[in-house]
Amino acid sequence: MGMDKVIEKKKGLRPKHIIWTVGAIVLGFLLYKVFFTNTGSTFRAEKDKLTISTVEDGQFNDYITVIGQVEPITTIYLDAIEGGQVEERFIEEGSMVKKGDVILRLENRQLYQTILNSEAALAEKENYLRNTRIGFETELIQSRKNILDNQYRLTRKQRTFEQYKTLFNDELISKEDYLQSKDDFEYEINMLEINQLKAKNDSLIRVTSMQTLEADMKKMRQMLVLVRERLDNLNVKAPVDGQLGMLDAEIGQRINEGQRIGQINVLDNFKIKALIDEHYIDRVKRELPATLDRNGTNFDLSVRKVYPEVRNGQFEIDMVFENTTPDNIRTGQTYHIKLELGESGKAILLPRGGFFQSTGGQWVYVLNEAGTEATKRNIRIGKQNPQYYEVLEGLNPGEKVITSGYEMFGTNDRITFK
Repeated sequence: MGMDKVIEKKKGLRPKHIIWTVGAIVLGFLLYKVFFTNTGSTFRAEKDKLTISTVEDGQFNDYITVIGQVEPITTIYLDAIEGGQVEERFIEEGSMVKKGDVILRLENRQLYQTILNSEAALAEKENYLRNTRIGFETELIQSRKNILDNQYRLTRKQRTFEQYKTLFNDELISKEDYLQSKDDFEYEINMLEINQLKAKNDSLIRVTSMQTLEADMKKMRQMLVLVRERLDNLNVKAPVDGQLGMLDAEIGQRINEGQRIGQINVLDNFKIKALIDEHYIDRVKRELPATLDRNGTNFDLSVRKVYPEVRNGQFEIDMVFENTTPDNIRTGQTYHIKLELGESGKAILLPRGGFFQSTGGQWVYVLNEAGTEATKRNIRIGKQNPQYYEVLEGLNPGEKVITSGYEMFGTNDRITFK
């Protein structure tokens, strides 16, 4: 039986050594990534294509720039008092007018018929009043005649009664004749009282009836005057001096009563109307100062009216000139207005940029000192104007921030530059 042969171990690099080595390298790399690098996601960007701004320590002017349009200080609207068909236009849009100038004339045949009917009714009423007055005068004359006749008969009956009384006392006439004369006398007395009472009542009735008829006549005359004034209203006139800004009425067009057909712009002064983002609705109030720059000259304005309605994310304000008005200002011109929202003061300033649309001003990418990368940092922004944001927390003067849009960066926490 032979002796066993000793097998010597091979020297050199074996496969398992390679596996262990690669594993150690991978483990070391992972440990390095965990302990010596940021764990957040990274985005590589070209620095030259970004807008990088420096945080400043300066004066913050609390204002916004708005675009305003010139309008007349007062606009008087023309509404048709009477309806009708446009027969003639005397003044065209853009022309200057004086108070009382006839702008256009309407035709309304129905109104003419109404006037004729009113005049006929008034004539009929006047004729009735005249006949009633004549009737009352006739009755008054008859009443006076009746009283006069009654007084005449009473005088005669009284005289006869007194004579018969004397004769009866002397027993020269019969008692029947005496009593008959007495009855006739007393009858005439009663008749006189009745006629006088009737005349008094007739007088009261006559006065009351005449007063009623006169009042009715007065009302009818007033009504006729009003109806005739309606005829004058067919002439649409300028209510004030100014410029005819708009006239929506063509020859032959039918205009309804109360329909708006035009407007008069009073040009003794002007106002500026502007739309402002609803973000500022709580800060814009009456009397806020504003400035208009025209050809290097500033003109002072103030907010006169703030409209409460918000439409399409904007609300409206009116501003008026405080002292002087620019020369040759015209309705419809537009200007950039600097509207001051508050007093100026020292603050940390960050230039405005597209980043705000992505972050809402809650965070930004801040560059390191070497300028090789930028990391996300939470900040707090206060007021803003057309140039700067007021930084309340999170940034220091001298730091550099990416202020261009962040849309391409996604949710990455760090930006490295190529």
